[in-house]
Amino acid sequence: MFRDGLPTSFEPTSDCKNFMSADSKPSVDAVPPIAHRSFPILRATALSTSPLDDQIAIEEPLEIRIVTSVDGVKHDRSVSITMRTPGHDAELAAGFLVTEGILKRRDDVQHVRPCRSGSVVRVRLRNGLVVDWDRLQRHVFTSSSCGVCGKSTIDSLHTQIATPLIPAKPMIARSMLMTLPGKLRAMQPLFEKTGGVHASGLFSTDGNLCGVFEDVGRHNALDKLIGNQWLSDASVFASSILVVSGRVSFELVQKALVVGIPCLVAVGAPSSLAVELANEHAMSLVGFTKPDQCNVYADNGRIQA
Repeated sequence: MFRDGLPTSFEPTSDCKNFMSADSKPSVDAVPPIAHRSFPILRATALSTSPLDDQIAIEEPLEIRIVTSVDGVKHDRSVSITMRTPGHDAELAAGFLVTEGILKRRDDVQHVRPCRSGSVVRVRLRNGLVVDWDRLQRHVFTSSSCGVCGKSTIDSLHTQIATPLIPAKPMIARSMLMTLPGKLRAMQPLFEKTGGVHASGLFSTDGNLCGVFEDVGRHNALDKLIGNQWLSDASVFASSILVVSGRVSFELVQKALVVGIPCLVAVGAPSSLAVELANEHAMSLVGFTKPDQCNVYADNGRIQA
């Protein structure tokens, strides 16, 4: 389920391109980014080496800035620099601000404006929206592998979860859950080329795919997915299943909880904090998911035979 565009368009300037207008589609970038490059390598065995070219996923910095006007005073402030795979930067910025608790409603955003350089994206908020800057106390640099690196204290990780989940709703078939990682894997073209990216996918409770995003950072892939769906129809989250291609950290569970996703399925293992947070907020959490088995770390009454 992809959105048709932001509620308002914007006026392009000399240094920025019109990335999101009323008729744009988030699944296709206005200028297709280069997501992988060819590098010369040596393929080595115990007995020999041979030169060849290998496709490597690109990792580049993106600065996310917030632009807002309150009481006639304009603020243009950097809130994060993250290392990401180029592409869907607007969704990434929106998803980041949603899961950090800054954006609450779709009309909080007037427009998203990536600059031509591709290294900065500005999110223009509606006039008068007061930003809780204390929620954004992370280091200006965030690695692609760990979105919480640089948080000032562990307490600041606990973003307020506005809508508590309801245990046992919706009901989800265990046999269907075990098919989802395979469906996600089939929709990872960048991983197919490089083997070097993570993926996050959103599925309906009957196993239909809503959307998939890839990135070198697992938290970036999830922010892109959340930002895309949030700008279209946030009500979908309450009846959806999140599937991630790797392990599950505290932050991935936190991001899913902020938008009200009731079930998270992973190919790999969860951390202890991820399990504790899922149980605390009545999320269903499944790991080491294969076609014939899985580990249910938190059920909360949803998963049925």
